[in-house]
Amino acid sequence: MLLAVLQAEAAVLEPEENLRRIAASAAAAAEAGAELLLTPELFPVGYAPARVRAELDPQLLPELAARLAGIARDHRIALVYSLPAVGPDGRWRITATLVDSGGRTVLEYAKVHLFGSEERAAFVPAEEPPAVAEWNGVRTALLVCYDVEFPEAVRAAADRGAELLLVPTALADGFESVPQVLVRARALESQLVIGYANHSGTEEGEHFLGGSVVVGPEGELLAQAGPADELLFASVDPHAAAAARGRVPYLRERRPELYRRWEQQPRG
Repeated sequence: MLLAVLQAEAAVLEPEENLRRIAASAAAAAEAGAELLLTPELFPVGYAPARVRAELDPQLLPELAARLAGIARDHRIALVYSLPAVGPDGRWRITATLVDSGGRTVLEYAKVHLFGSEERAAFVPAEEPPAVAEWNGVRTALLVCYDVEFPEAVRAAADRGAELLLVPTALADGFESVPQVLVRARALESQLVIGYANHSGTEEGEHFLGGSVVVGPEGELLAQAGPADELLFASVDPHAAAAARGRVPYLRERRPELYRRWEQQPRG
């Protein structure tokens, strides 16, 4: 299975330009034989939480989602995209969505761990665990950015059967250890494949690291990007997670009832 990861600089609050970039990348990825294109966090609107919250008309969001589904359908490639969402309570959240090659929604997820004061001022954190659905024969889940840095979030996906975890992100320069250490550790300890798609360049004064990766279930790098714009490809064995779990049964040999007792014991 061939996965494609878009790493690029978005234009803040210029969705037409950003959707053109996604469409061109989807066309190139499909031409190369990829089955899925993973894009960065909030890429269709640009990563600028304060401006997005203050200036983006929420009535545009359903249209953007429909056009992104249309890109997947037009190019016959599954697509993971990230957009803001406004709930019935009027609160804004950061979300990720997987649509299949027919443009049908397979998975939706809202970000649980918000990073930094600007995100927390613009959005509210979700509370629902990552759902898992079968996509092209692989049990798949979504997280967003900072979520993947918490072992509990990745383990929640793995406990629900996820074998492939797709993560749109917006990681600033200076955090190289996240894709090179943390993401690899999360993949190894929960024995799944992780795709991690970051921005590059500078948006609203924030310089992004790039460094997108695809990591296998033994922590091995299957593909990694440099700091600049790139369409990254990785060949993924859909049976790799099951094989890794058969060799070293981390998930099966956990003792959650014991860990809960540990948490209840006095500290100090």
